[in-house]
Amino acid sequence: MSRATEETNRLMLRARDAMDRAYAQPLDVPALARIAHVSEAHFSRTFRATFGETPHRYLQRRRVERAMFLLRESGRSVTEICFEVGFGSPGTFSRTFHDIVGRSPRTYRKEAAATVVPTCFTMAWTRPSA
Repeated sequence: MSRATEETNRLMLRARDAMDRAYAQPLDVPALARIAHVSEAHFSRTFRATFGETPHRYLQRRRVERAMFLLRESGRSVTEICFEVGFGSPGTFSRTFHDIVGRSPRTYRKEAAATVVPTCFTMAWTRPSA
């Protein structure tokens, strides 16, 4: 791997780490590109080439992963969880959750409550794919 490729990967990891830390915050491509010290177009193109999905889709998946945990482990309402993980509306949250997980947040919660399995196994088994 060339030195330039390593540096590019490091910059993309810096932005992805920022998304992992602040997933509930309003993050957009210009802000993430500034974190990676590259232009917006270059950031979007390189992020997708490096991680196999767009920055927006990665952030959505990260938020849904957190929502899955909260739906399993807390008694908070779906609407509260929606806003806590960074979605702007319950409709967008439900649609995105269904697209990624394959069922609605309420259905997911009901099914998760019926299964008693160690959390580490549940997290590995139910991790949404890209």
